[in-house]
Formats: sequence, C-alpha cells, structure tokens
Amino acid sequence: MHPAGLAATGPPRLRKWPSKRRVPMSQPGMADPHQLFDDTSSAHSRGYGAQRAPGNLGYPAVSASPQAAFLTNPVSDMAMAYGSSLAAQGKELVDKNIDRFSKLKYYFAVDTVYVGKKLGLLVFPYLHQDWEVQYQQDTPVAPRFDVNAPDLYIPAMAFITYILVAGLALGTQDRFSPDLLGLQASSALAWLTVEVLAILLSLYLVTVNTDLTTIDLVAFLGYKYVGMIGGVLMGLLFGKIGYYLVLGWCCMSIFVFMIRTLRLKILSEAAAEGVPVRGARNQLRMYLTMAVAAAQPLLMYWLTFHLVR
Repeated sequence: MHPAGLAATGPPRLRKWPSKRRVPMSQPGMADPHQLFDDTSSAHSRGYGAQRAPGNLGYPAVSASPQAAFLTNPVSDMAMAYGSSLAAQGKELVDKNIDRFSKLKYYFAVDTVYVGKKLGLLVFPYLHQDWEVQYQQDTPVAPRFDVNAPDLYIPAMAFITYILVAGLALGTQDRFSPDLLGLQASSALAWLTVEVLAILLSLYLVTVNTDLTTIDLVAFLGYKYVGMIGGVLMGLLFGKIGYYLVLGWCCMSIFVFMIRTLRLKILSEAAAEGVPVRGARNQLRMYLTMAVAAAQPLLMYWLTFHLVR
C-alpha cells in the first residue's frame, strides 16, 4: 500500500484484548488463584476447624484432654455410678459394724465395784428389793452404774474359769485329756445355744413383745457358770457333800434371780399392753418365765456332776 494511503486513513486502531474477570475474594468456596498458601489465620480456613477463644492471643483453643473425653463417655458414667454405689454400701456396712460394736461395748462397761455387787447378788438375791433397770433418756445406763443391768463380762470370765476348773478336776482324778476338756467346753456352749434358741422360739410362739435381746439372754443364762464354779471347787475341797451343799444353794439363788429378772422383762410388757393378769396369754408368759428359771439348776447339775467323785 502507498504511504499516502496510510496517511489518509488516520492513526492505526489499537486491538482490544478480552479483559480477565476477577473473582471476588469474598465469594464463598473460592480462593485467590494467585495465593500459594491457605490463610490459616481465618476462622473458616480449610482443614482448620478450631475457633479462637477470647483471651488466647489469637491461638486456637486447646482440645479436650483424654481424661475429660473419658469422663464424657457413657461407660465411664456407669463406672462412676457403680463406684459411688459401692462406696455408699461400704459406708453403710461400716456404720452397722460400728453400731454393733458400740452395743456390744455397753455390756463390758463394768468396774470392780459392779463385779463385786453382781456376784453378791447372784449368790444372795433374797434381800435385794429393787430389780428395775435404770434408764436415762430411753437408754439403759451402763452396768457399772446399775447392778441390775445385764453384762457379758461376768458370764465370759465365768465360762473360761469353769473350763479351767473342769480341767483341774479332771487332772486330780487322772482323767485329764485335751479332747475331754474340749468336749466339756463344746458341751457348755452347745447347751447355751440351745437355751437361747428355745427361749427365742418360745417368745415368738407366745407373741411376747419384750425388749429382751439375744445378748441379754446370753448374759442372763451365762450367770449360772458362777454357781457351777463354786460347786466344783467345794467338791474338790470337801468331796461330794460340799459339792451338793454349795451347788444346791447356788441353784436356788439362780432360780430366784432369773424369776425376778425375767418377770420384769416379760410380764411387765404384758401389763403395759393391758393384758389381764389371769388371761390365757399372760399365763403362758408366766409359765415361760418359770421354765427358763427352772432349767438353770438342771443344767448346772448336768454339766458338773461328773467332775466330782
């Protein structure tokens, strides 16, 4: 083309290239194509779901510890509940044992004065007038403050002494052997157990409401060993005559003691219930009291007659 032609047509036109459309950065789900790395400082960055907690200086909050995750597990909740129930049961068991120990401790709250007065009452109960057990705020006072209160110290010591005296009597007769001494002790315990069970069954059949407990019965029934010891010792010193005289006196004494003691425990409850004195049920209670008292001399003789020759 001629240069003149170019000059006539004017300046040359510039070619327009298609403009690139920019994707706004605020559009969700899209990233800047010129950005090489993800922005980890954003709360919605890809792959980072931790949110910044206030006061953490911009760092993501620390995830829960394994212990906290375990505590939120239902299995751990069941384990904690089971452990709590076991702890409650253990505490209840300990409380019961402490309560039983405190009740048993009451029967050993004695002193020398009480033991002397009680032994005198067991041997000479005829002059004693007041047989009522003293109470303080609906609770019986300790035996060392009331000679009428039952205790386990004298029955326990009397039982051990009876076994020792029986061994002495067998030794003086050249009949001692450990087996025979063990048989003597087991026989005494067996008869005591039979007595307690028989009385409890009789009280149940007669429907007697009384404050007598099993420990009370063991205490009252164990007092007969005092008379048995006296009878055997007198038999060793003075022969059968001394044995029968002392044992006979102790048998009458324990009979009177049991009558006057159990009468207040069994018949007084009947009077409080308004049962007539000559009623059928009251007569059964009187017979039961007489039977328990009469059984003591028989057992005292049965357990000692073979020890004196």
